[in-house]
Amino acid sequence: MMIVNLETCIGCGLCVEVCPLQAISMTPEEKACISDICVDCKACTRACPTEAIAPEEEPKEGGVKCPSCPIFCTIRPGNTGACQRFVNQDGSLIRNIPLQRYEDVKEIVGEVHEEVIRRPLITGIGAGTTYPDTKPAPYIVQSELDGIDVVTVVTEAPMSYSGIKVKIDTDTHIGKEGAPVLIGKKRIGHLCTEEYGSKILSLGGVNLLTGEEGLVVAKLIVDIANRREVHLKVEEGAEMVLQVGKAPIINGKTGTRMRVGCGSASMGLFGRYFLDAADEVVVLDSHLIGQFTEHAAGKELGAKYSGVRLRARQSTPGRYFGEHGKGWGGTPIESPIEIIEGFDPKIAKPGMTVLITETTAERAAMFRLDENGKFTRMDLSPKAKRAIDMMASNCQPSTVSAIYVGGAGGSARAGVTKIPVKLNQAIHQNRAKLTVGGAPTYILPGGGITFLVDVEKVMVRAFTYVPTPATVVPLEYTMRLDEYLEIGGHKEKIRKLKEVLKEIKK
Repeated sequence: MMIVNLETCIGCGLCVEVCPLQAISMTPEEKACISDICVDCKACTRACPTEAIAPEEEPKEGGVKCPSCPIFCTIRPGNTGACQRFVNQDGSLIRNIPLQRYEDVKEIVGEVHEEVIRRPLITGIGAGTTYPDTKPAPYIVQSELDGIDVVTVVTEAPMSYSGIKVKIDTDTHIGKEGAPVLIGKKRIGHLCTEEYGSKILSLGGVNLLTGEEGLVVAKLIVDIANRREVHLKVEEGAEMVLQVGKAPIINGKTGTRMRVGCGSASMGLFGRYFLDAADEVVVLDSHLIGQFTEHAAGKELGAKYSGVRLRARQSTPGRYFGEHGKGWGGTPIESPIEIIEGFDPKIAKPGMTVLITETTAERAAMFRLDENGKFTRMDLSPKAKRAIDMMASNCQPSTVSAIYVGGAGGSARAGVTKIPVKLNQAIHQNRAKLTVGGAPTYILPGGGITFLVDVEKVMVRAFTYVPTPATVVPLEYTMRLDEYLEIGGHKEKIRKLKEVLKEIKK
């Protein structure tokens, strides 16, 4: 339960916005007042700019502690926790939304493409174009599959509205989020964000393609999509050699492993090995550092708190926010023992061991607390080495991958249909299937036809560009014949697949 020091409360209202349960309300004097449904999530203590809110020394009775996340809310009868997922019902925590069958959600999910239209009859690779888009697509072919007449319309479409997202599997810090990405001195995108063990580059897009460096951008997108090697630099960050399907080279060093999990996730993934590996295990990570004996996973497995204190900002017990740098685990820590700020001498005794590792297990070190209260380095014990080997064996190879992003809702639709909006509707309703070089696409929701495709599923050299500048992509639209006619397709241009295949062979 939280208490408020009314002398230091400034009535800013910030805590009202942060508290998920709106457990804090303002009095007529505009001072904070904690209600009895407080779950002790401590969101208000983190938000309060004057530190006017603090936990009571003795928590109120009658609540049930929720074990579903590291916050451990204390939920009182009839109330929910901070996440509003679990309710205290007569002393038991019950999920307030029952388990759903697929039958319960299938109407929301929507229908999938029927089997006969999931693959195109032919691909758009080598098909030619519809330009100037007033003429029908170069190939509109029809064939019978499983007793159903199916049509595939193909074209190689120029796309000014296109870009590519590059995923680099590495813990190496490559630059500040939002920093420009350069080829030579030309800006071709930006460092977008970080995902689980990966850095994401957002390259291209219409604003850059139609800018002064548009031709450079178009060529770069195509080079990456066609799995050619490219040399890029993040402004005030790393120099990189990238090639889809291969390991990244960052500042001259070739990547080897992608992390199996963040420092906190490693506690749950390898806790059974950490339990025997040392008296304390710390996994260094630029996002979430894990400390095993303080972590919920360690407690669940019976680990006793080591008394070690970390030099990092705590998120929840055993989980600490890291920082970016060029040291261990992508943090600024150059010597692993630097993460230890101190220890409780009443708990930590001489001879205690600490294992410190990176998330990728590429580097690990073990230390023993001596009689002088100093941690001295030692060789990894067999059980510590077993834990590190288990982490390493579960890491995937560091690699570069890419997703091409394009907008197929433009003028090229005129080559497919005389009623463009009906093609959009058919695509979004899964009555027509869009593929790229035969590869499946993901269609972004909302209006238009914006798609994503994994370039490694598309034949090399299938992507090209024109100096307008724009990238050129092989597209296929596959649907039932009656559907094609209903959306205003060019029925006079439909040809039998067998006839087209004979021409190709000639």
